[in-house]
Amino acid sequence: MFRFEHPIFLYLLVLIPVLAFIHLLLTNRRKKALEEFGNMELLEDLMPNVSFKRPGIKFYFLLLALIVLIFAIAGPQFGSKLQTVKRKGIELMIALDVSNSMMAEDIQPNRLDRSKRAISRLVDKLQNDRVGFIVFAGDSYVQLPITTDYASAKMFLNTITTDAVSKQGTAIGSAINKGIQSFTSDENVNRAIIVITDGENHEDDPVAAAAAAAEKGIKVYTVGMGLPKGAPIPSNNGRSNDFMKDKDGNVVITKLDEATLQQVAITGNGAYIPANNIRNGINNLMDELGGLEKTEFEAKVYADYEDQFQWFVGFVLLLVIGEFLILERKNRKLKHINIFEVKKENKEN
Repeated sequence: MFRFEHPIFLYLLVLIPVLAFIHLLLTNRRKKALEEFGNMELLEDLMPNVSFKRPGIKFYFLLLALIVLIFAIAGPQFGSKLQTVKRKGIELMIALDVSNSMMAEDIQPNRLDRSKRAISRLVDKLQNDRVGFIVFAGDSYVQLPITTDYASAKMFLNTITTDAVSKQGTAIGSAINKGIQSFTSDENVNRAIIVITDGENHEDDPVAAAAAAAEKGIKVYTVGMGLPKGAPIPSNNGRSNDFMKDKDGNVVITKLDEATLQQVAITGNGAYIPANNIRNGINNLMDELGGLEKTEFEAKVYADYEDQFQWFVGFVLLLVIGEFLILERKNRKLKHINIFEVKKENKEN
């Protein structure tokens, strides 16, 4: 497992394009100044030992050395082995609606993107808890099995789109049932399911699914994405101001069904969080989840991280030595050697 011990130093990489731009600007100025002074071909004859390419090569050697040095400062490390550790936490399954209605823009930038941002903030607040993702529309699938690897969780989160589930619709009950089945077999672990959707359920009975979860001691929370007044659903053809229409040619308006989501949360012994108060709602949700009794369980993590910066520092030294050995002026003894001219003469013969 690879990681950086001090990843904050990687922000220094923003200096690289700035330095490259400044060098390019100064090089162009120098070239224009020489062109104003006289014809470049004549100037090359008058200055036979001057190289116009070598300063650039030397600069990029140093630039590459700087890039590698920044990586070295960030502290690259490799985890040498997996180790089983004891942790105390809860298990949490997050079910995200990826139906087409989640592309409505009644909350900006759209319901799905706002949902993913909320999940990202929630994952950032987790400590020693297990988390997994379920995506659902007309069907539901496990996108990420339950894990303590939060970095992987956020990576999987970024890949979620409305194409994740081919069958359209909104089957909230199916998502809750899938969540119930997706927890580990560990006993006496507090569990919760968070359903993030616009609530327009068309496929099954989400209240009955929430009741089944509550019977197993699993709390069900709902997060309503959208506004009650609703919004049209953007078409998939990529055209602006083009929306989905029903069979009669009328623009389809998708509305937040708060009543259903509130009933699901009540039945599931959880709470309902409206999208217009998502930030405070997520904080309150984490407070409530934090109040659940933590259970000890085993987790596999990489341990015995070993520093690898010395390899980067060695490469930096090689680059600096290479830059030092490259002279800005041409070598008088070697400047007349031109492999391409020799080949050209042989070809003519």
